[in-house]
Amino acid sequence: MDIVLIIVAILLVLLGLVGSIVPGIAGPPFSFLGLLLFAFVDGIMYSTKFLVVMGIIAAIVFALDYVVPAWGTKKFGGSKAGVRGSTIGLILGLLVTFVFPIGFIAVLLGPFVGAYIGETSAGTSNDKALKAAFGSFFGFLVGTGLKVIYACVCIFYVVKDLIVWITN
Repeated sequence: MDIVLIIVAILLVLLGLVGSIVPGIAGPPFSFLGLLLFAFVDGIMYSTKFLVVMGIIAAIVFALDYVVPAWGTKKFGGSKAGVRGSTIGLILGLLVTFVFPIGFIAVLLGPFVGAYIGETSAGTSNDKALKAAFGSFFGFLVGTGLKVIYACVCIFYVVKDLIVWITN
């Protein structure tokens, strides 16, 4: 049974890493589920506190991925219209992911285009609208980076403890 748990846990943390980059796959929850499942392997001891903290971090990183592009828009001088446009662009980009095979591009460009359209429709100059759109793109990259870091931390713990488990 331990071998099955180990295989599924490894697949989940790897899916979490893929989901950190590929839109439409919830990376942090899969990474956490892999880590949690690995805790049920005989001889693997994660404290409850560790698992709770990792679960909370997964939830925060997952939520931030939807908030950070709008924050980037605002931080780079975007107005409420740009923040709304960024959010709408992200949602539309996610929806396009499920319909067309260009999903990653749609999620990448959605917040950028949405922020730009939101700003220009509010009467903002082209230069300021582009700056806000780049802020949204920057926010998207930060969110993706946080997800990748979290996935790599989960992979680190699974691999480290798998090596210990094998050598015992």
